[in-house]
Amino acid sequence: MRSYSLIAPAKINLYLQIVGDRPDGFHELIMVLQSIELADRVTVRSRSVDDIWVQCDHPAVPVDQTNLAYRAAELMMREFPEVYARFGGIEIDLHKRIPMGAGLAGGSSNAAAVLVGIDLMWNLGLTQSELQDLGAKLGSDVPFCISGGTALATGRGENLAALTSLDHLYVVLAKYRDLPVSTPWAYQTYRRNFGETYAKTSQEIEAKKARSRAILSAIAHHDYTQIGQQLHNDLEKVVLPEFAKVQQLRDQFARFNPIGTMMSGSGSTVFALSESRSQAEAIKNAMRANIPDPELELWVTKLSQRGVHLATH
Repeated sequence: MRSYSLIAPAKINLYLQIVGDRPDGFHELIMVLQSIELADRVTVRSRSVDDIWVQCDHPAVPVDQTNLAYRAAELMMREFPEVYARFGGIEIDLHKRIPMGAGLAGGSSNAAAVLVGIDLMWNLGLTQSELQDLGAKLGSDVPFCISGGTALATGRGENLAALTSLDHLYVVLAKYRDLPVSTPWAYQTYRRNFGETYAKTSQEIEAKKARSRAILSAIAHHDYTQIGQQLHNDLEKVVLPEFAKVQQLRDQFARFNPIGTMMSGSGSTVFALSESRSQAEAIKNAMRANIPDPELELWVTKLSQRGVHLATH
């Protein structure tokens, strides 16, 4: 029985700008995506019967076709039927550390790990680009989760350009355990509230794109002060007024002088950037002291230059 264990890192958004509508119904986006060391472990192994079996140590994670990891295995079976016939079914074991409904791409990262693991298990020899093309069929964040690091993402998020690594910065994550935010709800609400601001002409699109240049320059020059000042997430405009607890986390983080603080993706995770682990731990402890709610989860982790990769132990 062949088996591969992979590390599937979470991601945060350092920048998320909604440019307008796309013909396919998605939004045209400009994002800066960043891998972090907080990660799930995904084990993929051959199965003697011709089906897919998913198990997970988190009881709230579905283990059927609604799970993106399951759908990643289905996709590989459809794309490579002759290899599937030779190797048989697939067993997927998910060890979860990335919280659910958090805006951290946990499901997408798990799917990315399944694609990479099956590629290795079936000796397909796919390139990273080929794996990312497959990932784009599953979700907009999956291609980035394969490559990881620091990247500019455009289109609906599948067009990626690598940026200078920021992997020596630390990040504090805060999320209420009982507070997920629906990504479709966040985007649909933004469209309903701000659709009249969407770019429709090439000139309007270029004008919107110009806003992202400041953070891209700051990243290129490792100007942490500017990175903190240029953090931007359009979805905060709809999520923060609706979810007071997310706003509270952002306000509290700002009191402790991080490089910068922002909601990640569609929420409900809020993060604060720091130049050292000691400062990050101090911010985490201050947050715990100021919000002694047992439902508040806090993590200190580091930015990472890696996407999905083989576990070393």
